[in-house]
Amino acid sequence: MTIERPIDRLRKVLGRYDGLTVAVSGGVDSMTLAHVAHGITQLTVFHAVSPAVPVDATTRVKHHAAAQGWRLTVAEAGEMADARYLANPQNRCYFCKTNLYDRIRANIGNAIVASGSNLDDLGDYRPGLLAAKERDVVHPLIEAQLTKRDVRDVAAELGLTDLAELPAQPCLSSRIETGISINAGDLAFVEEMEMRARALLPDFQHVRCRIRSVGVVLEVDDPEDPRMSDLRAMAAAAADAHGSRLESIQQYRMGSAFLKR
Repeated sequence: MTIERPIDRLRKVLGRYDGLTVAVSGGVDSMTLAHVAHGITQLTVFHAVSPAVPVDATTRVKHHAAAQGWRLTVAEAGEMADARYLANPQNRCYFCKTNLYDRIRANIGNAIVASGSNLDDLGDYRPGLLAAKERDVVHPLIEAQLTKRDVRDVAAELGLTDLAELPAQPCLSSRIETGISINAGDLAFVEEMEMRARALLPDFQHVRCRIRSVGVVLEVDDPEDPRMSDLRAMAAAAADAHGSRLESIQQYRMGSAFLKR
């Protein structure tokens, strides 16, 4: 029996839609979805910008859109005006996606909106999926039963080398410990700290700057690496300039700023 390839399953799913507006964050999932959808269905790409969206993600979206000829809409996400989001509760992502999808509707109209959620996301705590369900957002990667690894394989098959092994890039607000209010100044600090840390550790896949109740925590792949002394000096000075302090450098742990209460 011939096993259907992930890219063929995805193409079959996308062929069911006359048109899609894909919410593209700049990560591998939504970007790969947009690449496959282009030419199969009438595609519109929507990218939301805000202090929580890394600058390099926006740059990546614009580069691919220009190269591929995507019809791209870039607009403010709007979540920074939502007090519920700024309070950074356990279900912060619900309010983020609520603002995102409502903003898409306001800009695009009644087109079918698609997310880049993949099959693995169903096994995680994703309050944004509830906001999507309430707004009839579709998830082609899930419909095609694509895991994160499948998505990376599709990107590689398409020659999208800059996407295939792109590290996971959740929004900058994910670095702020649950219950600590979100503000643009902290998000800018987190982004700058991570950019400077990656410059010192270009071979590391994971570099995270967390703002926690105990202070600033850097998480990296190997906290015993010889370069940690340089990283610590840089991070301590940056934290001091920000009005905070460096608490420690630790092993990377996914979602470690999220506190389930």
